[in-house]
Amino acid sequence: MAIKRGLGSGLDSLITDDYLTGGKLPGKYIQQESKISINDIEPNRGQPRTFFDEESLEELADSIKQYGIIEPLVVQKKGKRYEIIAGERRFRAARKAGLKEVPVVIREFADEDVFIIALLENIQRKDLNPIEEAQAYQRLIEGHNLKQEDVAKKLSKKRTTITNSMRLLKLSKDVKEMLIMGTITEGHGRALLGITDEAEQLALAKRIVEENLSVRETERIVNETKEKKEKTEDREKKKPQNKERAYREAEDKMKEALGTKVEIKKRNEKEGKIEISYYSIDELERIIEMIEKTKG
Repeated sequence: MAIKRGLGSGLDSLITDDYLTGGKLPGKYIQQESKISINDIEPNRGQPRTFFDEESLEELADSIKQYGIIEPLVVQKKGKRYEIIAGERRFRAARKAGLKEVPVVIREFADEDVFIIALLENIQRKDLNPIEEAQAYQRLIEGHNLKQEDVAKKLSKKRTTITNSMRLLKLSKDVKEMLIMGTITEGHGRALLGITDEAEQLALAKRIVEENLSVRETERIVNETKEKKEKTEDREKKKPQNKERAYREAEDKMKEALGTKVEIKKRNEKEGKIEISYYSIDELERIIEMIEKTKG
């Protein structure tokens, strides 16, 4: 008789009571643990995890060769085959180890439950890289018409955790790739969000690797970069204001000297014209006389 094994208290504890549709896990038992042909099993197409470290899989395969699969895969019937709900990494390692059969627990799940269970398992085992996790949250929200608060409640997480994770999707493509490969950490990624220019963002990401910068050092550099940029922007904003002020001051000086209205009209940054107003022939002659006196 097959021995019934649980999925571990970790996965159970991640699913809150209000999310459960019955029992410890969503869905219902169709069949308790049994062994089925590995050729009758297929991966979950909606699996949130897309990157599998080959070296880690080889290590798990070696362990499986020695001790077998300790924890059964969770699957559901899909036509004549079985779809993996939890345990794709074990499935891949079992194939590497040359197993013909693997232990499974067969259950039936709602579509939303399928994705959430796969996500929960990966989160518990820390198998997802930061970008995969953020994309999984996004898929839950967009695919099931949920809010961040709903996802947080289903996964027993704080809403800010979901928010901060999804913000990583705003990083440039190259920086996200560095997160996926583990070249930089999630903390580095959050710090880099402070830089909006993609070229500058990537340059600092490469510097993190080259100089082995900590998250705190990265945050300091980002803050210094932002402050420097803000000062530069302030100076650029003030330049036109300062020039306009200089023109107005020049107009006031000529107005005071000539005793009439004077306007400076710019064509461009280097050229323009000065308009001197007069309101009678006598005033015109007075202005001409004043200008001629300045020659001497």
